[in-house]
Amino acid sequence: MSQSSHIQQTDILISGGGVAGLTAAAAFGAAGFTTICVDPTPPVTSEGDDGADMRTTALLHPSRKLLEAAGLWARLTPHAAPLQIMRIIDAGGEKSEARLSRDFDAADLSDDPFGWNFPNWLLRREMVARLAEIPQVDFRPGVATTGLITRESGAEVTLSDGSHVRARLVIAADGRNSFIREAAGISVKTTHYGQKALAFAVTHPIPHGNVSTEIHRSGGPFTLVPLPDRNGVPSSAIVWMERGAEAERLAALPVAEFEAAMLERSTGILGPLKLETRRSIWPMMTQIARRFSAQRVALIAEAAHVIPPIGAQGLNMSLADLSYLLELCDRDPAHLGEPAMLDAYHRRRWPEVKAREIGIDFLNRASMVQARPLRDLRAGVLGALYSLGPVRKSLMRAGLGVK
Repeated sequence: MSQSSHIQQTDILISGGGVAGLTAAAAFGAAGFTTICVDPTPPVTSEGDDGADMRTTALLHPSRKLLEAAGLWARLTPHAAPLQIMRIIDAGGEKSEARLSRDFDAADLSDDPFGWNFPNWLLRREMVARLAEIPQVDFRPGVATTGLITRESGAEVTLSDGSHVRARLVIAADGRNSFIREAAGISVKTTHYGQKALAFAVTHPIPHGNVSTEIHRSGGPFTLVPLPDRNGVPSSAIVWMERGAEAERLAALPVAEFEAAMLERSTGILGPLKLETRRSIWPMMTQIARRFSAQRVALIAEAAHVIPPIGAQGLNMSLADLSYLLELCDRDPAHLGEPAMLDAYHRRRWPEVKAREIGIDFLNRASMVQARPLRDLRAGVLGALYSLGPVRKSLMRAGLGVK
């Protein structure tokens, strides 16, 4: 029998082997579901290799439970940089200097930090290693999904190697241009900001003290997120959002000029910043799918929603998708992928994601304002919100996604 005429059976097929897809494979495999995960691009798991994802991800406190259940947390924790304080600085005056600084301390909520920061390439390395330990998971890097047919009884997926898989549930974790989402006939609403984000890592003389700092000035926020020390020197990841043309100009600057621009934009808060990695650049947008489910299909992560990198929401929203989907599957495994389960997933997650998207959109537009009166208003609102203790705690809880 030829390979193409043989159809393999599985509980779940995950299209996409980014951080969200790999986490989903580990989570469903650890829960006992037979799982196939495919991705056309083998994951880059070393910082120095071409194509390495230079972004970092802050895994917020609510995500830890899922990562523990998936067997990932024990692998990740030795590499974590805790985020104890979230600092917001308004530098929207005439000079690039802090005119208002407010700290949100995790100690006000619990004994744990807000979250833990990791380089994305390292997350991929540890997750791929974890998948190799789970007998229920078949990870196939270098293989793409090329066809999808769904019926009431299940889904049949064609793969780029000519093989066919019949799955009870197909999970789209294949990014903002998701093949599975399009094949399922789900449209999206997209908003472009004309911004791009630079992502890279730096070292600096002043220790970060496990403080994540978001500095607001025209163009977008400049965010410094703690990393573990690099060769004994304090290190941070930076996401620098600017209007597109300015971001392109910065990305092309010689290193010395770029470091001078970083020092000014950071208000010197950690001293001179030394560029340690290449600069990657990403277009900024929000995008939300009209539905998060279709027949035998569930959308998670960027296949479902894309937001700018503000407040460490992106992957944590994705893991919230995954947590609820896993909860539904665990609760009723006999009806995996059936309409009632997928409708429940859409009804729960879509409104939560939409509300968060609106909030992030507002924060991003507020951070971009150039007119002086609006910049002053932004600083005033930040100060007023912070000064009210109950409001401050509510904002922190909302940011974490906890009730």
